[in-house]
Amino acid sequence: MNTKNKASESGLERQVDSLRTELLSRDKFSLAKNTGAEYRNGRYILEIWNKPVSIADDDFIAIDIENGIPCDNLTQAMLAYYMHTSDGAPVRDDWISFRELPDGQFYATAFQSYTGDRLTASFGEDIESFARASEKLNGLAQPFGDAAFYFQALPRVPVAVVCWLGDEDFPTSFRLLFDDSIKHHLPTDACAVLGSMLTRQLLTHKLAKVKTESKNS
Repeated sequence: MNTKNKASESGLERQVDSLRTELLSRDKFSLAKNTGAEYRNGRYILEIWNKPVSIADDDFIAIDIENGIPCDNLTQAMLAYYMHTSDGAPVRDDWISFRELPDGQFYATAFQSYTGDRLTASFGEDIESFARASEKLNGLAQPFGDAAFYFQALPRVPVAVVCWLGDEDFPTSFRLLFDDSIKHHLPTDACAVLGSMLTRQLLTHKLAKVKTESKNS
């Protein structure tokens, strides 16, 4: 790991520690209600990317319920931001782009470069491959674009990925969209991380499929 990455990781860890400290003073039952978590026996139970986690109320460290070990640092950070920010606002079923988030217009080009553009480069016009990778992540098909899938990132945070196939005037493109309520549940910088996480998972599932086909050929 280079010096820049170490500094970035250290900064994120400090921010997460600060969020956890503030969470200690919150009312436990209000916190569970706002985040859509279940609170029992001193732990908050919820899902991230459809995987159940358990978060202790005395340190806010998340444990993967399926294997009993602490979640990776990025997942820990996402959960800390979500627990700290969510105010219980309901999903609005109104999709917006990253550009429409608070201060999102300043980072929209960069966000698209490591999310939608990477998906476009990998999937291209192969909608079937995109659909298979999405279904592996429990994505639900949506009736817009030429192909679109809805993913439940957190209890109150849906994210969508839409593909528009190209024609003689416009190239094929992929774009990530957020429900308009996202502003009540995550800050914009955390939304950027969330988009990166989803992109990486989709590409990982596509790569796994390619490796399987190559092995069987």
